[in-house]
Amino acid sequence: MSFQDHVKEKLKLVQDFLHVDAQDQLTSLEEKMKSSEISMEVYISKVKTLLGKELHIENGSHADGTEQNGKTNGFTNGSHKDEDSEEVTMDVQEEDEEATPPPKCPDCRQYLDDSDLKFFQGDPDNLDEPEMLTDERLSLFDSNEDGFESYEDLPQHKITNFSVYDKRGHLCPFDSGLIEKNVELYFSCVVKPIYDDNPCLDGGVPAKKLGPINAWWITGFDGGEKALIGFTTAFADYILMQSSEEYAPIFALMQEKIYMSKIVVEFLQKNRDATYEDLLNKIETTVPPAGLNFNCFTEDTLLRHAQFVVEQVESYDEAGDSDESPIIVTPCMRDLIKLAGVTLGKRRAARRQAIRHPTKIEKDSKGPTKATTTTLVYQIFDTFFSDQIEQNDKESMGAKRQRCGVCEVCQSPDCGKCAACKDMIKFGGSGKSKQACKQRRCPNLAVKEAEDDETVEEIDVPVEKTKKVSQAKRKKQTLCSLTWIGEPIQTEGKRQYYRKVSLNDEVLEVGDCVSVSSEDPSIPLYLARITSLWEDNHGKMFHAHWFLRGIHTVLGECSDPLELVLVDECEDMQLNYVQAKVNVTYKAPSNNWFMEGGMDNEIKVIDDDGKSFFYQFWYDTEFARFEMPPKTASSEDCKFKYCSSCVRTNERKEQEMPRASEPLPDQDNDSKALYNMACFKGLQFKVGDGVYLPPDSFNFGVKPASPVKRSHRKEDVDEELYPEYYRKSSDYIKGSNLDAPEPFRIGRIKEIFCHRRSNGKPDASEVKLRLYKFYRPENTHKGVKASYHTDINQLYWSDEEVTVDMSEVLGRCQVEYAEDLNESVQDYSSGGPDRFYFLEAYNAKSKGFEDPPNHARSVVNKGKGKGKGKGKASAAQEPQDSQTEPQTLKVPKYRTLDVFSGCGGLSEGFHQAGISETLWAIEMWEPAAQAFRLNNPGTTVFTEDCNVLLKLVMSGEKTNSLGQKLPQKGDVEMLCGGPPCQGFSGMNRFNSRTYSAFKNSLVVSYLSYCDYYRPKFFLLENVRNFVSFKSSMVLKLTLRCLVRMGYQCTFGVLQAGQYGVAQTRRRAIILAAAPGEELPRYPEPLHVFAPRACSLSVVVDEKKYVSNVTRGNGGIYRTITVRDTMSDLPEIRNGAAALEISYNGEPQSWFQRQIRGTQYQPILRDHICKDMSALVEGRMRHIPLAPGSDWRDLPNLEVRLRDGTMTKKLRYTHPDKKNGRSSTDALRGVCTCAGGKPCDPADRQFNTLIPWCLPHTGNRHNHWAGLYGRLEWDGFFSTTVTNPEPMGKQGRVLHPEQHRVVSVRECARSQGFPDTYRFFGNILDKHRQVGNAVPPPLSRAIGMEIKKCVIERMKEEKATGDYSSEVCSSALHFILKYASSLTHFVFFLPENIKQEKMEVTD
Repeated sequence: MSFQDHVKEKLKLVQDFLHVDAQDQLTSLEEKMKSSEISMEVYISKVKTLLGKELHIENGSHADGTEQNGKTNGFTNGSHKDEDSEEVTMDVQEEDEEATPPPKCPDCRQYLDDSDLKFFQGDPDNLDEPEMLTDERLSLFDSNEDGFESYEDLPQHKITNFSVYDKRGHLCPFDSGLIEKNVELYFSCVVKPIYDDNPCLDGGVPAKKLGPINAWWITGFDGGEKALIGFTTAFADYILMQSSEEYAPIFALMQEKIYMSKIVVEFLQKNRDATYEDLLNKIETTVPPAGLNFNCFTEDTLLRHAQFVVEQVESYDEAGDSDESPIIVTPCMRDLIKLAGVTLGKRRAARRQAIRHPTKIEKDSKGPTKATTTTLVYQIFDTFFSDQIEQNDKESMGAKRQRCGVCEVCQSPDCGKCAACKDMIKFGGSGKSKQACKQRRCPNLAVKEAEDDETVEEIDVPVEKTKKVSQAKRKKQTLCSLTWIGEPIQTEGKRQYYRKVSLNDEVLEVGDCVSVSSEDPSIPLYLARITSLWEDNHGKMFHAHWFLRGIHTVLGECSDPLELVLVDECEDMQLNYVQAKVNVTYKAPSNNWFMEGGMDNEIKVIDDDGKSFFYQFWYDTEFARFEMPPKTASSEDCKFKYCSSCVRTNERKEQEMPRASEPLPDQDNDSKALYNMACFKGLQFKVGDGVYLPPDSFNFGVKPASPVKRSHRKEDVDEELYPEYYRKSSDYIKGSNLDAPEPFRIGRIKEIFCHRRSNGKPDASEVKLRLYKFYRPENTHKGVKASYHTDINQLYWSDEEVTVDMSEVLGRCQVEYAEDLNESVQDYSSGGPDRFYFLEAYNAKSKGFEDPPNHARSVVNKGKGKGKGKGKASAAQEPQDSQTEPQTLKVPKYRTLDVFSGCGGLSEGFHQAGISETLWAIEMWEPAAQAFRLNNPGTTVFTEDCNVLLKLVMSGEKTNSLGQKLPQKGDVEMLCGGPPCQGFSGMNRFNSRTYSAFKNSLVVSYLSYCDYYRPKFFLLENVRNFVSFKSSMVLKLTLRCLVRMGYQCTFGVLQAGQYGVAQTRRRAIILAAAPGEELPRYPEPLHVFAPRACSLSVVVDEKKYVSNVTRGNGGIYRTITVRDTMSDLPEIRNGAAALEISYNGEPQSWFQRQIRGTQYQPILRDHICKDMSALVEGRMRHIPLAPGSDWRDLPNLEVRLRDGTMTKKLRYTHPDKKNGRSSTDALRGVCTCAGGKPCDPADRQFNTLIPWCLPHTGNRHNHWAGLYGRLEWDGFFSTTVTNPEPMGKQGRVLHPEQHRVVSVRECARSQGFPDTYRFFGNILDKHRQVGNAVPPPLSRAIGMEIKKCVIERMKEEKATGDYSSEVCSSALHFILKYASSLTHFVFFLPENIKQEKMEVTD
């Protein structure tokens, strides 16, 4: 008889005993099942619930008597509850008879209706404990009869074939707190002598009901693998060998968690920066030692034993050195504590008695390798920190360590034995150290501090932009004698200009620098350059061009106290504000700057005599950019009143005002004056040009069927079947594009005009544009679906027109009719962004597509200068027109060193931009290094510590131990990399210990690479929080080093999703450029992206900085979605492992066409996904396909898994203070803590479809939104992680339609790696390579900005005929490289090249 027939048979038997309405419900359910409205599983679940109510069967009992597999049960249930536990149960009963939790055994706390509850099958013939102990086979006592008095002297034996049970005979675990709560547990076994290691029964003494057990203990790992576990009774100590067959499943869990804790502590001790996903990877790939009753570890195992594991970690931390950072605060442990709802500091006193010798874990004495640093970098860090630490230590003296005051650790007494206690006055010490007792270090506080340090606000912080410094200067006048020297040199109106003035007998002249006092004596003197002197009605005046002190820049207290920066701030002032003359010198980079790396031994630039200062840079206060001072030239006649700040400020104002020029002749229009050209924001616009406008600047003739913001919440949900659905209260779906803005509107200029005033003259203050509108595919009646298959830069012409203010224009673009192009659309499009094309016109009235009219084509090549011989080639294009330049100037590829290269994402983007050639890469992790080699066969990849390599180079070595050639000084033109922040990223503030971790960090080593090699361009990439670590101290010190080396530099945060990937990934980028180069700007966003993910400002010292982007969250293209990214990939199953398969289809979207590449590739590589455990796969299978689905949509069912086991139903046994009851009046709590009481370990449940730990801690963690979440086809990926785990930090890792986690290739595409890009190693190695990489589209966009700077410099050199820097650099490089083999050489320099003295010495 089939299972289905079996159920029908049972139903027939009870049908007649049911009420009429119940019979109707049964019939209705059967019909729904037949019509496939509900599945068989749902049908059976609902029938069981209905029968349970009707026949008063206990909640959760097994109506169908399904037998469950013992290995997946929850035997760790069964530890104590508070003494009043039975009263608690009674209270609940009184509350509501309907919601009575099922009865539990008052002793072992296991559910009495649980099919896994087993009874001990006793053996009455065995001996009792005292009788057994005297058996001669155990050769027990010597003549000492009072051997029982001392705890240590109890006899020891080994036991095998044992079972542990309570006084009711229930087999139960002994490690769940029952013994500590004085519950009597007994055991029966075969006892063997202490020297007998054989677990067989031969030679043993069978014994029954030994105990009760007074304590259980662990004595470390015997031979490193298995722990020795023991019991103590009143009579003896017993070491456990092998359990009985019936007790094996329970004992296996005990062994499992002991071994698990060993893995965790050893792993984290060596990998403190590991993530939760990394730990899962470690656990899932560890093979348990032979002889244990389990064959693999899963995430469920870890969560099941989390409390015990965390207690073991606490125990390990207690035994550690006081200055060692505890493992409990590592990111991985914090995530585990949150997810599993672990109580910290719990039963620590009890544990100390129970665990006689904590598990022995090998300490890894190997710390970080000492950073190799240049003298300059070392001195900057050392000088700053020695002052800082002294100050911090003073501040912290006497500050009492805070406690949470709640956990048992805080409430326990001082131990009196540790070093801290011995120093306390009450224990006879000096009281100097003021350290807390080692045994009382509050774990809650340590974890909270680490959490606070890592949390950076996602939302915009409402901090005012600092006002211009000049407006805030409150100055103080001084008593002084002032007399002009000489005659006025010019008179303008009432102003008489002078060259010199005497101030208190000191001569000041135009160009001198002076100090000005502040009203507030705590503010240092203001410093300014005098740019003009005059007298008028206001008295004796001067124009002050202000300097800014380093402390008022982003560098803050890290700056050199004598260093100033130029700023564009100036004002007119009375001379009696001047306090004194000061010396401000410009520190220009030396002629040999590139070769001086690592040689600067003096951190001081000038001596401090109280009135001498220096400056190197002009500083942008809004964007925190340190740049070379602008080249300014004043004409001879106005030298006495020339202010470069005024000039630049006026230029900026001028650029912000649209200006029309070149009036068209033969105008007969009375109302408006027409022009051929207009200038705005430094760009020239002509009739026929394409322009960008904000999305709200005009609408279209068709209203497309926009996606309705419909709530994904369903009101009519069966709460009994979906008990966690109520947690989905918000309509916001993480990873959704519903809020993403539209890309810019695009129009073509038909007319540039100004309205005429009544006097007939044009009103030049308001320039207007008459435009033709272009439709994007999604703007037509076809809607969003149309854009999915078309090119991202394809438009439709329309004859619809609109008039806009020129001030609304955001930029210029190129729109061509594809048929008129002299190259393929692909070649044209790849020539740069801002290039669009159209093939058809769109008619909104007829909703039809047609050929474009002639006037759409007539302007096509006008003034574009593409050199195709069509239209009028414009020789008079403005110099800023970068659209023409890339073809005429060949940009050199810079020799690049990629440090911490990973598999090469950063280099790949730079290669795509055509700006670099990565000749060397350093990557310590072998699989990533191999991946880099696969994709860059011409690169020398070093797989060793970067500190070792730098040391070799600095000591004059030419090769490393493997014979690989090392790059020498002058070889490296570009340096890029993302140094890991291990060791200091989780620290709250710097102290002497954490400073040494930072001083030896890879960030410091990387800066030393920069100082030694002095590349032309430098890029440091890191996590968003890099700019916020330690109150931004890490950022400030990094910039301080670059400034001292002489680099122009800046920082910013970029969102990778704005540069063409379907992923949110915010990254901090520090850019630097050598003297003589132009400092790159950050790339403008190309794609629109979800606004919530685009909060990119950084607050440093209460001032908000933004990167230089002018278009905000706008973009020229639509957002890239999950569908764009991976809809063309063939379907695979959980655990798919075929490394090469066929695509089985053509690319469907623009992104897919780009990512597959132009070369035909029939083979798809690495479309493989992790093989998740049977339980995880069962859960994934039950997550609905609707957008926003996650664990809260799981049904509460018993389901048969692929390994043949059955899951259990999750039991709701406690009232939930926060969420109340369900609509059916059912309880919602799964642990006593839901009602505000401490957690009870006995409440833990395992092997349930709904993971017990999520409702357990959901109230505290935003309901764990997103765990087991599916990606949404029209949404985007969360930050691609190094190991996709449904319960990891980034839980939205399920495929939108398939029951599996995302594949390696899908993750690679979410990062923007081409399909041809190779990864190396096993599946987890490949995931890690992808997750750690910089998305190539992001680095490509940065590379394009660097390229622009190089082109700009080359154009300047071309215009002035000054090739000196390039020639000298190349020549010098040549000479240094081959000097040893040359004896005599002569330079012939062309006449137009500026000749410079070049000395070449030995």
